[in-house]
Formats: sequence, C-alpha cells, structure tokens
Amino acid sequence: MREAYKVAVVGGGFAGLVTARELQRECHRVTVFEKANNVGGMWLYDSRVDTDLLGLDPNREIVHSSLYRSLRVNLPRQIMGFMDYPFVEKEGGDPRNFPGPEEVLRFLEDFARDFGLMRLIRFGHEVVRVERVDEVSHEWVVEYRIQENESRWEWKEEVFEAVVICNGKHTEPKVAEFSGRDTWPGLQMHSHNYRTPEQFENKIVVLIGNGSSANDILKEISPIAKQVHQAIRGPDSQWKRLDNHDNAWQHSMIECARKDGVVVFQDGSIVDADAIIHCTGYKFHFPFLRSNGIITVDDNRVGPLYKHVFSTSLAPWLSFVGLPYKAVPSVVMEFQPKWVAKVLSGNVKLPTRVELAYSVEELYRQMEKTGRPKHLTHTLQQDYKFEYERWLAAQLDIKPPERWKEIMFFSIQKIKSYYGDEYRDAWDVDKWIREVDSSD
Repeated sequence: MREAYKVAVVGGGFAGLVTARELQRECHRVTVFEKANNVGGMWLYDSRVDTDLLGLDPNREIVHSSLYRSLRVNLPRQIMGFMDYPFVEKEGGDPRNFPGPEEVLRFLEDFARDFGLMRLIRFGHEVVRVERVDEVSHEWVVEYRIQENESRWEWKEEVFEAVVICNGKHTEPKVAEFSGRDTWPGLQMHSHNYRTPEQFENKIVVLIGNGSSANDILKEISPIAKQVHQAIRGPDSQWKRLDNHDNAWQHSMIECARKDGVVVFQDGSIVDADAIIHCTGYKFHFPFLRSNGIITVDDNRVGPLYKHVFSTSLAPWLSFVGLPYKAVPSVVMEFQPKWVAKVLSGNVKLPTRVELAYSVEELYRQMEKTGRPKHLTHTLQQDYKFEYERWLAAQLDIKPPERWKEIMFFSIQKIKSYYGDEYRDAWDVDKWIREVDSSD
C-alpha cells in the first residue's frame, strides 16, 4: 500500500520545484518554504549584495543569488530540461541556445505553474530551524520566519513527517587562503557579490580562479580595467599574457598580499593591485539544520549520506537533493527527487541502515585509498561514465539519460576550446546532437 506523508521542502529553486513535483506525483502532502517572493532560487537575479563582500562575516546580511547581470548559462538549453518538460524556446523569450538567467527563470516559473506547484509554495518564508521532534520520532519541527515590515518578524513552527533540503550550493562563499589576505588594503570580494563591471574601470584587478565565473568576469572587466591578472592552480599556471587580451595576464596562485597593496604570485611576479576577486567556489551550508552531529559538513563533504541523498541514520525522513556537481544538473535533480518520493511512498525500498552506513564507509575508504580529497566527495563523472545517473535510473526502473547527453557533457570542454570565448554563439548545438544521434 502506498504511504503518503506530510513533507517539507526547503527551497523553491531548480531542485526544490522538481522535488515538489515528484512528491506530489506520489501523493505526498507537500509544503515548499521559499525565502524569496518568487520561484527560481539562484536564477532569481538580485542587484543587492552581501553586507560583507568577501563573505567571511557570519552575521552579514546574505543575498541568496550569485548571478551577475551579464551571465549566460554554460550548458545549452537542450540539456537543461527534464524528460517530460524540455527547455524549449518560447515566444517573446530569449531564443539563444545559451540564454541569460531571465529565460531560465521563465522556464522555472512555467514549470511551477504547469504542474500546479505554486499552491504548494509559501513565499517569503525563511526556514531558520529544522530539528527532530525527539530522538525516537521521525517527525521534524520546521521553524520559519515571515517579515511583517522592515523591523518586525513573525516566527512560527510546524511539524512534518519528512524534510527534503534543496537550498542550493551557490550562496556560502569559499575564499582563497594566502598570507596577508586579511590586512591587504584594497577591495576584496567573492564572485558571489559581483554584479556589473563599472566599479573596476581603470583599476588593476586580480582574479583568483579558472572556472566559468572567473572567465566570464575576466572577459567582462578587461575592456574597461587597466589590467587584469588571473591567478590559477595546476601545471599550466605560468606567467604569460592571455590570448585575445591586451591587458590581461595569467599567473600561478597568490603567494602573499602586502600592506602596501602589492600582490606577490608564486611564480615570482608582482602587481600593485586595486582589487582582488575570489572566484573560488562555494561551501555547502545548512545553518538551519540541527541534527546533533548526525549530519556534518567537513571540507565540503556532507555526510554521512547514502548516494548523496539519504542520511544513513535518519533515512528516509531526511534527504538532500542537488548536492552532486560536475554532472548534468537537470538529470541529477530530476532523478534524485523521483527516488526520494518513491522511497517515502514505499514503491522503492532502501537497504537496511547497516547497509546504508557500510556503503558510505566503503566510499570513504576508497577515496582515502586513492588519495581523493574530501572536498571531492560529491563530484561525479570522475571516470567519464554516467554511473550514478544510470544507477538512479535502475532504482526507478526508467530509461537512463540519452546517450547524446553523456557525450555532450564530456565533450563540452573540447567544444569550448575549439570555439573559444564565443562558443555559446558559434556552436550549432542542434546539428551536433543530430550528428551524435546518427552515429550511435
């Protein structure tokens, strides 16, 4: 007999909306708590920034979104949709294969409306505490606050039988460590708080990192900045002028930052800089979760979690959706909540708690044996296989992701290198998909 439970979903972004849909499909009673006044999560642009631009002050006023105004997605829309709800071009929208955030937000708004999710969402409700009612119950207290006016908040709480955490992973900055960072006199900020380039006009800027945000920001600020210096890790890090930029150079990582404003790189080069932008990623952060140490975050390892989703000792009543990265986000964030919803309803069975714990312990042992650091625990696709996605599909008895999605994911870096900075507009994605499909 199918079970139906009262389930709280924390977050109304990409993961939270799909989770709400799948829970609803399994007849669970769903409530989504969303701090903002609209769906979208990180895709809801906010011109405001944190009160601490570097993100080190735990008492800072936090802005959830990390979007900069010029951002475009770095995966094509063809791979961002769901099995039964593709991310297609719509009249009056952004027609590009790599659209801006407004188009992604519109997709999510349409998704929420088309599946009747809006009635499940409590907007303007910020979750401040998630805690078990007691040590023997699987029920959870969800405490939240609602802002009545600029100075007054109303605090409430409600009991649920299960909680799914979908609060995203692009809000709590991870910053670079180097000598003199805290006494360097110039402007320092994390890319989380970058919105537009104007403040860097005629400035000498150091960018730390070599990911999508670092490269996007470098491309945007270099035309107006005096100089841009990109500090990166890895064997290719050496002092050289960057291609297609007259005023940008690549360096190894920062050795130290001096009180006179000089930044010294590990390759021996120096620059008298005005600003340092840390494009250095994010930390998993669940400030509202009180589990008495059952769930911990250690060097970005959230655990112990079975298959990145279920708490080994609190399954199935506490779960997470959307933790894995270096994966096709839409695939993971569709398959995971399908699994959660069906496990809760009893249509899919989990192993015993002993087996859950053993599986996680074995993963940790293998990582230690191979020298893989903790912070890569939730990184997928290490062996150029979609093993995790295929495993989830097998649990659900559904088709695995289309072959072209796998090939596209593993080819995207080569495609970017081939087309350069203009890959979003130069690459004919539909033609590429047809050619891959015809070759299988």
